[in-house]
Amino acid sequence: MKITDIQIEVIRRALPDTGLDSDLGRFSGEVEQGVLRIFTDEGIEGNCFVGAFRGGGHGQFGSILNVLKPELMGRDPAEREWLWSRLPILSGRRGLSMTAWAPVDVALWDIAGKSAGVPIHKLLGTQRYETEVYGTYPPRHTAPDGWVREAETFRDAGFRAYKIHPGVLSTRDVIDMVGRVRATVGDEMELMLDPNNGYNFRKAYGIGRALDDQGFYWFEDPVPYQDVDAITQLTQRLSTPLCMSDKPEFQFYEAARAVRLQSSRLVRGTAAKLGITGLKKLCSMVEGFGMNCEIGTAGNSLLNAANLHVIFSVSNCAYYEYWMPVEAHQFGLVEDIKLNERQVIEAPTEPGIGYKLDWDWINSHKVATLE
Repeated sequence: MKITDIQIEVIRRALPDTGLDSDLGRFSGEVEQGVLRIFTDEGIEGNCFVGAFRGGGHGQFGSILNVLKPELMGRDPAEREWLWSRLPILSGRRGLSMTAWAPVDVALWDIAGKSAGVPIHKLLGTQRYETEVYGTYPPRHTAPDGWVREAETFRDAGFRAYKIHPGVLSTRDVIDMVGRVRATVGDEMELMLDPNNGYNFRKAYGIGRALDDQGFYWFEDPVPYQDVDAITQLTQRLSTPLCMSDKPEFQFYEAARAVRLQSSRLVRGTAAKLGITGLKKLCSMVEGFGMNCEIGTAGNSLLNAANLHVIFSVSNCAYYEYWMPVEAHQFGLVEDIKLNERQVIEAPTEPGIGYKLDWDWINSHKVATLE
């Protein structure tokens, strides 16, 4: 099998104004994302969506078509490891970003699964057929009461875990809020806190002690991921495990450094930067050190599906990140990722990525075809 062409269908869609004013921005207006199409001489097409709901896909389109397409034309789509080995050169000399390579890697895996007639997790080696989730919203409140109400909503919906994004809330208010959230949901619900690398050491330590008191499951990205000294000190002084980090461009190598330095007890990864190839490598690497790789949202439906296939193939990821509102990142599929009646996600059974594209919707929202 050989790759014969690569195209991107650019779609424009409206984000519902969810009223989420925060330090991450307000989610509303229009966004343009891509539907990646990798064609082969055997008629099998690999797909992935390009670009997250924040920022869209235009930052990746050029690299996919101008850097990766010439590399892949005429090659066997199974040569994913060859492409992985090319990334240091392509990123260092050609300006390729991991967010441009990742959907290409996922589309190549989609071809492999469709060719074999099985979902991707079967090719990776299925470990389980369902996964627990934690619910989360971006920061959208200005006072502790907002997060208490949010926790009640997740609790009443049957979620067993909830991750809080506190935004720029003060130290005193965060400590007040996490205590009230714990009292609201009780001891049966796992809780996480993710300030998106927004704290300095002093603020992170003070809040971390409060998380210890409230039995939090992890403390995600409290300080900038480059501040290894602060991360190491927090890991040594707190009981709540640090979970680092969504932010670095090369998550695999940053996680390897964290393992070597013993600076964090949990590592973070996502198919949005690691594809399936790199995310599986990351999970396997840290498994050897008895660590979990907790996989974060990838920003669109098919990259989130890629997250799921890796989760179903490993034992060292406890949760799938169920990002709300789902309208922000779900589009273009006949049936999207959803929770069952037990609030878990079941493994897909269709070949390849396991979710069917809604071509009627895609064609009705298409604004351009890029080659």
